[in-house]
Amino acid sequence: MSIWSRISEAVAALVARGEALSAFFDRRRTPPERSVAFTIAVVSLGAKMAKADGQVRPVEVAAFRDVFQIAPKDEAAAARVFNLARQDVAGFDIYARRIARMFADQPNVLEDILEGLFYIALADGRYHEGEESFLTAVAEVFGLSPQAFACIEARHLEGRGRDPWQVLGVPRDAEMATIRARWRELVRTHHPDKMIARGLPPETVNLANARLSAINRAWEEITARKAAASDA
Repeated sequence: MSIWSRISEAVAALVARGEALSAFFDRRRTPPERSVAFTIAVVSLGAKMAKADGQVRPVEVAAFRDVFQIAPKDEAAAARVFNLARQDVAGFDIYARRIARMFADQPNVLEDILEGLFYIALADGRYHEGEESFLTAVAEVFGLSPQAFACIEARHLEGRGRDPWQVLGVPRDAEMATIRARWRELVRTHHPDKMIARGLPPETVNLANARLSAINRAWEEITARKAAASDA
């Protein structure tokens, strides 16, 4: 059974009981099926974020497909989750708090969710102030540190003066040994296999690859700058 088939079953059960999509994150007294929970979390918060800049653009919808590699046969199920969340009168903070409780024992998954939201928000090449405020608020509800938020944000600010030191979350005056250790830690943490081990669906491999690419580019840029400075 595909992940979207499992999601369709979960959503159908909620609808049959007359419950909102946000109720999905309340009923898990034991560890949930993480891949289903992660996917619903990103799609539902993404639907709430779509209101942040006033409209849903085709490129943002395409970003959903890119993050989750949604097959044509599964698009209806994904659209159903998106529309249920968008129509729910509950505010995004209610979703975010419930998701934070669900993944309280896995803070890395909360960072994964925020990463997926950034990917979608910046798919159109714009970083709307409403989206920035939304993402900042979600990070605060998730209990993520300002440094963690800054690292994720910096990874996505392609062409906007992205600071490679900030991407890696190290100070500019850090020794190369410290920077190298941090880079290796990030590569280990964000490897696709590690994400799947955290319970994320294999369909999110595009997200993991994009994140690793940004981390490696930051390391290469810092290395090149350090080498140029030593040769000067």
